[in-house]
Amino acid sequence: MFTSKSTSVPKETPNPPAQSKTANALNIITPARIDWQVDDTGNQVPVSGEFGDVYFSHADGLAESRYVFLAHNQLPERLARLAPKQCFTITELGFGTGLNLLATWLLWRQLRETHPQLATARLHFITTEKFPIPLAGLTHILTLWAQRAPELAELIAPLLAAYPPLIAGSHRLNFFDDNLTVDMWFGDAAESLAKLALDTSIEPTPCVDAWFLDGFAPSCNSALWAEDIFTQIKRLSCQDTTAATYSSAGIVKRGLREHGFEIIKVKGFGRKNQMLTAVMTDAACLSEINSKSKPANSTHNTPAHSIVIGAGVSGLLTAWSLANRGIQVTLLDKSAPLAGASGNPRALLAPKMTPIHHVDEHLHTMGYLYSSRLYRVLNETAVQLNIAPILEPTGALDLLIKANIGTEQIADYPDDMATTLSLTQAQDASGLNIQDVSENLYLPQSGLVNPQALKETILTHPLIHFQQLAVNNISEMESHVCIEGYDQNQQVTSITADNVVVCAAFESHQLDKRIFDCRKIRGQLSWFTPTAEQLASLPKIPLKYSGYCTPFTAQAGDENLNDTAKGQPQFLLGASFIRNDTNTDIREEEHQISRDKLVTAIPEMASVVPTDISGWQGRAGVRTQTPDYHPIVGQLIDSERIWVMSAMGAKGYAIAPLCAEALVDRMLGSFTPLSTAMLARLAPNRTRLQTPLT
Repeated sequence: MFTSKSTSVPKETPNPPAQSKTANALNIITPARIDWQVDDTGNQVPVSGEFGDVYFSHADGLAESRYVFLAHNQLPERLARLAPKQCFTITELGFGTGLNLLATWLLWRQLRETHPQLATARLHFITTEKFPIPLAGLTHILTLWAQRAPELAELIAPLLAAYPPLIAGSHRLNFFDDNLTVDMWFGDAAESLAKLALDTSIEPTPCVDAWFLDGFAPSCNSALWAEDIFTQIKRLSCQDTTAATYSSAGIVKRGLREHGFEIIKVKGFGRKNQMLTAVMTDAACLSEINSKSKPANSTHNTPAHSIVIGAGVSGLLTAWSLANRGIQVTLLDKSAPLAGASGNPRALLAPKMTPIHHVDEHLHTMGYLYSSRLYRVLNETAVQLNIAPILEPTGALDLLIKANIGTEQIADYPDDMATTLSLTQAQDASGLNIQDVSENLYLPQSGLVNPQALKETILTHPLIHFQQLAVNNISEMESHVCIEGYDQNQQVTSITADNVVVCAAFESHQLDKRIFDCRKIRGQLSWFTPTAEQLASLPKIPLKYSGYCTPFTAQAGDENLNDTAKGQPQFLLGASFIRNDTNTDIREEEHQISRDKLVTAIPEMASVVPTDISGWQGRAGVRTQTPDYHPIVGQLIDSERIWVMSAMGAKGYAIAPLCAEALVDRMLGSFTPLSTAMLARLAPNRTRLQTPLT
């Protein structure tokens, strides 16, 4: 935050523009409106269109961030003292232009270069913003900062590449090379903070180590200095948590003092006389949750070795999240990675959209946004490893035949996430010439996931080791778990570890009866090699109807999972939906079901898709589904060391990455990117899972 109203960053306001009042009722994020002016020295300066205040002055805003928030939270010293695998959490009120994040990130990167023990330590940066700046405006602003402070340029590019669409809720950005996790919570700050989960049944309990109180001045934005904000600050802090703010207003002093902080007035930055720094010292006023001091170098509950049972998409992504926190992972499967339902030639990454008023609690949508970012990052790794791309950006067109949303509700979303194309645009994009596709949902960020490429990339992580083992017993001891089973030579093998995550889909219940015995739904995907004439008339991008279809070109490595040849065009469609059938044989009648479903939805395909299906290829798998359609993610009841991640249904490639992050965060005592309410909906012991299926 800057030193005076004329040089302040407006973050939130209790009197937002009139158009945002309706938007807020619908849970629609109101973007910050940016105007541009030229200051006295000829520099371009961004100005808040709503409030007429500059976002930063021609004075040294970066130096101010370093002085107020880094130096007065003692971050250079505290971060340098972190132990291997230890996580340090910063929470910021008011993301603004991202300058505080960039300053912190640069410090973290510099410290990791000079302190070898930080190689596996992690920095978790949580930030809130009610009026986020649109990507185009943020790009312009940060481009100016890259010119002023060239040392930030290497950080600005990946930040902008990962910047999420302006959708309410939590958006996780992972910067793996720097062991940095950023959670951006878009929406009201008090509401966002209230959603951060503190579960006392699992140790360690998360805690904010340092606060950046960077809202607009209390005289202009009292909402960010209100009682409900300080209540959440207290709830999320532990003894020795620090806070820093540019403001020394009375409301700030009282709020911190009354909520357990000892405040110290110090010299402000530049012309400002005073600022505040604070430390949580009053343990007696804290809730039981965090009444104990957070031990220095607190990693005593961090597992050194975890076992993951099941190497489908859930197991692979769980292994990935664990390994990226410095934990050795043994990944087990009775046959091979992706041998089950996750091993299709391609997976369509396109969510079943929901009306925007509850998008922040819609796991499929938020999972899709995170997965899309993750797979794009992993594409860069795949290129370096000479592996095929993991995500092929294609866009997708939903014909709204079986949807929860109409075109009027689609209009509430930012166009870069979801929009409705005109009839001509939809026909041009899809290649459909006859079909009336005027009622549509276009998802520009959708694409095709290559499961084989994802598997190969994840298994190159040096901390992930795959082992074939048909597990038949899990024993939990006080200090470890023991996994027993038969290896590929039918020899009895046992492995010990600190904990285990069961990701064995419908077989999870067989390994531990506390895991719900889910519905088992057979699904067969079909594909064929079209002629050149057929290919010219088939859809050009993925289409969703009561099923889905898409063209794809086989890549190197695809043949390891399915019957394809590199460079050969294919057309994929499906999938069937057969309850209580766990056989995985390929059936011509299910090829026919998928063809009939496509032709019924798009009649012009009747003359294009071949009627002779005898030469079609297919793959069948068994989906696992709960009665409430939510997956099962969390620690088993009455267990300290057994976790479960299962029942992804047909959405594994969209939701497993985010669910894996949440599970591992809870295991290690970090704040998750999912709300308290969502975690309750995923809990293995939730009420809906107390009654067996009949």
